[in-house]
Amino acid sequence: MMNYSYKVPCQKEKLKDIRSFVSEALRKHGVPEVQIATMVLAVDEVCANIIIHTYKCDPDEYVEIIIKVDKKLNCVFEISDQGDKFDITQYQEPSMAEIIRNKRKGGIGLILVRKIMDDIELVQKDGHHVCRLTKKLGKES
Repeated sequence: MMNYSYKVPCQKEKLKDIRSFVSEALRKHGVPEVQIATMVLAVDEVCANIIIHTYKCDPDEYVEIIIKVDKKLNCVFEISDQGDKFDITQYQEPSMAEIIRNKRKGGIGLILVRKIMDDIELVQKDGHHVCRLTKKLGKES
């Protein structure tokens, strides 16, 4: 299993760097571009929520991303922070009708994360909240 780690200050401008980090790590394993794009979208959404909502774009705070890829191209993304806990697994999805009726601009990113990833779990690790996203591609490399 290969591990990649990236620690980034909580600034919206750093989301581009996070997307590049995830893309480059997955390309090293020959993950198809369409699957890279969807996983980048999911990781970006979780990181954006932490950076914007949890830390209010405070550059003195950090988000750490660890990517683990095994020989079958099963990918685990661990996104850790020390902010207030938001339990994505308990998030109640609004209906599309409700989003349209209320003209909501947010709330659909987490729906996408749930649709893209095979498993989402929250764990505590070394005093950090860790959002663990798993995608099982199941291909031999």
